[in-house]
Amino acid sequence: MARLAAQVKYAMDSNQQVTKPLFGYRKFWAQRFGPAPFLPMSRAEMDQLGWDSCDIILITGDAYIDHPSFGMALIGRLLETQGFRVGIICQPDWNSAADFKKLGKPNLFFGVTAGNMDSMVNRYTSDRKIRSDDAYTPNAEANKRPDRAVTVYAQRCREAFPGSNVIIGSIEASLRRIAHYDYWSDKVRRSVLPDSKADLLVFGNAERAIVEVAHRLAKGEKISDIRDLRGTAFMVPTGWLPSDAWEAVDSTSVDTPGPLVKHADPYAMEMSQNSPSTATGPGEHAVRIVSRAERLAALKDKRAHTVVRLPSYEQVSNDPVLYAHASRTFHLESNPGNARALVQAHGERDVWLNPPPIPLTTEELDQVYELPYARRPHPAYGEAKIPAWEMIRFSVNIMRGCFGGCTFCSITEHEGRIIQSRSEDSVIREIEEMRDKTPGFTGIVSDLGGPTANMYHLKCKDEKIESACRRLSCVYPDICENLGTDHSPLISLYRKARTLKGVKKVLIGSGLRYDLAVRSPEYIKELVTHHVGGYLKIAPEHTEEGVLSKMMKPGMGAYDRFKQLFDRFSREAGKEQYLIPYFIAAHPGTQDEDMLNLALWLKKNNFRLDQVQTFLPTPMALATTMYHTEKNPLKKLHRQGGEVVGAVRNGRQRKLHKAFLRYHDPANWPLLREALKEMGRADLIGNGKKQLIPAWQPAGTGVARTSTPIRPSGPAQRPIRQSRPRHPGK
Repeated sequence: MARLAAQVKYAMDSNQQVTKPLFGYRKFWAQRFGPAPFLPMSRAEMDQLGWDSCDIILITGDAYIDHPSFGMALIGRLLETQGFRVGIICQPDWNSAADFKKLGKPNLFFGVTAGNMDSMVNRYTSDRKIRSDDAYTPNAEANKRPDRAVTVYAQRCREAFPGSNVIIGSIEASLRRIAHYDYWSDKVRRSVLPDSKADLLVFGNAERAIVEVAHRLAKGEKISDIRDLRGTAFMVPTGWLPSDAWEAVDSTSVDTPGPLVKHADPYAMEMSQNSPSTATGPGEHAVRIVSRAERLAALKDKRAHTVVRLPSYEQVSNDPVLYAHASRTFHLESNPGNARALVQAHGERDVWLNPPPIPLTTEELDQVYELPYARRPHPAYGEAKIPAWEMIRFSVNIMRGCFGGCTFCSITEHEGRIIQSRSEDSVIREIEEMRDKTPGFTGIVSDLGGPTANMYHLKCKDEKIESACRRLSCVYPDICENLGTDHSPLISLYRKARTLKGVKKVLIGSGLRYDLAVRSPEYIKELVTHHVGGYLKIAPEHTEEGVLSKMMKPGMGAYDRFKQLFDRFSREAGKEQYLIPYFIAAHPGTQDEDMLNLALWLKKNNFRLDQVQTFLPTPMALATTMYHTEKNPLKKLHRQGGEVVGAVRNGRQRKLHKAFLRYHDPANWPLLREALKEMGRADLIGNGKKQLIPAWQPAGTGVARTSTPIRPSGPAQRPIRQSRPRHPGK
């Protein structure tokens, strides 16, 4: 117990943030085999490499593409460079354990993931209809992975080799690490840990945790004794604590932003029997002045040894207020600099979550992305086309993380708010390698980006402020005064990349945060002049303030300023270029009038959207909490009163909100006419410029609607949410 307590002190003191360098471990003995051309997917490949067994076997729901944009390739190559023999089983037949046996039993553990996307988001549309294709499968073939793939794969690993260690990870596991609302079954489900029966869950960016657990298992440590790693979750007996130094605090006592205890008074004086006496007469007490540093150090130590107990699975399943409270608490404990451990009861056992992982340094991130990837799909796929590969084939990831905090997005829950950026030299080297090694490269770099194109090297101006911050977003409701918004490192990268020999054009395909971009007109000029291929994607998401406040997105004023600069610099460059905005229909807090106003804005600005998004609730997102509970977790919660968040659950209502985004499509006109009449806005039906839709219907379009009237969406109805992966890594 003393040894375990020491380990916990080492790894979980969120204020000292002591952590071992990612590449600072002594390599495992199997490093003598050297890197494999591809991680083996068969016994024959293992034989060619001279392996009698695998130390680690990775299971994934995606095809194997040996490229750092694909999680299993990145983790596999990272473990390989630590000296381990890593095999990979892709898209196994989950109806039996046979496919899970084909590489034999791993010496250390199975690493299980659904793939780059959540398997439910991958398989189903926002209307719960099965998709007809899968971008991560050869020839886009559908139905190559099961629902809730992490759970199914982990169970099959247990069947194949009882007693083997099973570690689950990826975005699917990350978003299900505590009790969560599940849109597809419309109920609150347990953490994925008890359902999958995994030994360990690795959440977020898994590099630090997976490397350390591999080395510790290789040294003979039992996986059941590994309880001190940041970024991991596991099952423990009810009431378990790492040592006597720890204390548990009920989350209902800390449901406000800020630390558990009051800020220290730097001028406070404490009585101490052990202090040197300064008494000058009988009856006087000895006192000592406690320095600010000493007092804060004590508070930090207390925080590092505190676990916050969330309401149990059974409680949040039956009480929307407690569900919203648990969600709010979870998000407030997400900064690696000050997050405490969390625990949640599931029946007679607890799910324990250690604090989030310490972000990688620039040097570590460079090394991760410069491992010996083949940068192409495994040869076993032959000439098959894999759409996700085609999408990122000529792109380079320059950063990870997002401090935007959009409530409908899953990036923050998975990658965190702290931006981790690669160095300029590392990015340039990858472009050169792509130019020299990737078949079909024509000189066009399709993207230099990540979750957000222009957060590269943006960070808090003060590390101490960053480590103490509990804001959910650095840019909402306004850009924080402590956030650095200097875009010069990104401008420098763009300039250097486009001057490389053999590079004709560098495009920016990732979404842009325009409220940040307007802080740097020089960046916008650079972008618009050299890096836009006619169209640029940005995501206002909506025009109405009430909806935007539930999304934690900026108002349209920032969009208007960005558009002015975009248009100006396009004219100066002599280019005809356009902004392509993204909008979400049926987001929590959206009423019919909000969608109507958005449609009128679209028509006024001559936008005719081809692809539109309907809100899709993903596990653990704040907007999902709004959808399920009708409460707003962005504010302090009250059992009586408080803000009610309207939702759009009814399928017909969701179609209406989507139809407003595509007001120009004749197929939507019958539904829109009916709705406008119900809303008392029949004046918007006609052929005038200020009217939304015509009164006439083209032959062969639309369907006459005589069914139940559409009820206006408001507080009495319930909401729906969405998260959308915009590129394979999200």
